[in-house]
Order: sequence, then structure tokens, then C-alpha cells
Amino acid sequence: MSSTTSTRTRILQVAAQLVGDSPDGDISTRAVCEAAQVGAPALYRHFGDKEGLLSAVVDHGFEQYLATKREREASADAVEDLRRGWDSHVEFAVRNPNLYRLMNSPAMRTPPAAALESHRILTRDLERAAAQGRIRVAPELAAQMVMSATVGVALMLVARPATFDDPGLSRRVRDAVHASILTPDPNPDPDPGTGAREEAEVPSAAARLSALLRRAQGSGLSTAEAALMKEWLDRVANTGPEG
Repeated sequence: MSSTTSTRTRILQVAAQLVGDSPDGDISTRAVCEAAQVGAPALYRHFGDKEGLLSAVVDHGFEQYLATKREREASADAVEDLRRGWDSHVEFAVRNPNLYRLMNSPAMRTPPAAALESHRILTRDLERAAAQGRIRVAPELAAQMVMSATVGVALMLVARPATFDDPGLSRRVRDAVHASILTPDPNPDPDPGTGAREEAEVPSAAARLSALLRRAQGSGLSTAEAALMKEWLDRVANTGPEG
């Protein structure tokens, strides 16, 4: 390991430790320099400024979290993978409250790379669910809904644990959000509610076809036609039976 790499790694590890130990998650560059035994010029040379250092801390801290998702083999049940993804997200937040608050701080002007990758992984799982006919809306909208709810629950659990003290809260919200975007059963038995069910199946079918078109190679459509078709299908999927 080169001296330059060693210095950067040492600063990053010290900063991550200070963030985790801080009562409110805030740190000073002076404290980082003192703990890492480096001068301020070295810190600024490697990270630019305090925001650059904190962004690097977030990316560094989420590496292990994202590694489990990158290495995870998709199961045959995309919906179960979505449940596990929600649970692992919230568990990580509870184990690393300061880092998680930093990850989602409005003061971070540029979204950390880890946040963007996490969103892409979620969208990929939802696209698999859509291809299986399991979601009611387009994967992109579903990803925004799920991520918003997941982050909201996780932030409340780490920021206000005394108020949000129900151990089943995350699961309850997860199931409620999933019920709003997922189909309960791809092949339900006929019942008196067939008409309503068929109406609900229209947006699900549109979401599925849109997902399949994204994955298809050579759909017979031009680039412009494929884009227009996806726009129409996503509009139908996102409107839903009550739209």
C-alpha cells in the first residue's frame, strides 16, 4: 500500500469512527486531523473539504452493506427479495444511526454514490417483480414509493427511538406499502370480486409488459416507438383502477 493510499485510508477510518462515536453524528476536520495525526492540508488534498470527507465516510460505511446486496443471488420469489431488502436496510440504519442520518442529511448537496447504487438495486428487484406480473405500478414509481417509506421509517427509528418504539413498526409499514404496489396473488381463484380484480390486473399487466420491453432485445420497435410504448404502458400502470 502506498503512503498516499495509507494516509487517505487512515483519515477515512478515523472520520468514520468519530462519526459513529459522536453524540449527534457531527465531527470537525480539526478532530479528524488530530486523531489521524495528519495536517489539515493532507485532509483537504484527499477530500477537498468537510463535505467531501463526509461523503467518503458514507460511501465507505455502506460498502459492506452494499456488498451483501451485490453478492446476493436473486431468488425465484422477487417479492420475498423485496421484503428482505427492506428489512436489511432498516437493520443497517438501526445498527449505524449516525452514519444513516448522515447518509440522508439534506446538507449533503450531492447524493452519495452508495445511495444511488442502493436505489438501482431496489429498482432492479422491482423490475423482476414486474416481469413476473407482481406489481401494480411501473418499477421506477414503485422504487420511489418503497425507498421513501423505507428511509422514512428508518430515520424515525434512529432519530426518535423513544417515540417510535413499536418493534413491529417497520414490518407493518413494509407490508402496507407492499400491499399498495404488489399484486396479492398472480393467479387467484375465481370469486365474486372477479370484475374488480380484473380491473386491478390492467395496471399490473401494463407494468409487466413495460418491464419485459426494457429487458427485451429486438422487440421489433424502433427506439422512438419503444420509448413511446413504454411511456404509454407506464402511464397505464401508474394510473391504476382508481385513476
